[in-house]
Amino acid sequence: MTGTRLPDETDWSSQHPSGSYWKRNGGWFAITPNGHLGNLSKHTVTEHEDGTITVSPSILVSTTRPKDGKNIELWHGFLERGVWRSC
Repeated sequence: MTGTRLPDETDWSSQHPSGSYWKRNGGWFAITPNGHLGNLSKHTVTEHEDGTITVSPSILVSTTRPKDGKNIELWHGFLERGVWRSC
């Protein structure tokens, strides 16, 4: 899936299309292809001349299940030059 670069300083609390990514207050955020918010602060983000980004290492979005504390993977994959691909 080809992602969409949103304008810098986009408010993360609004609803954004899956695959979008943006920079806010010096940090990068993304909405995974399946619609989950990812904070990329623990990643290296390379911004390319065309405005796309490459993120490394892979992006893992997960949540903890309240019932038993088990970690559940919501999405895992890569964003390279604005193109998403799952692991």
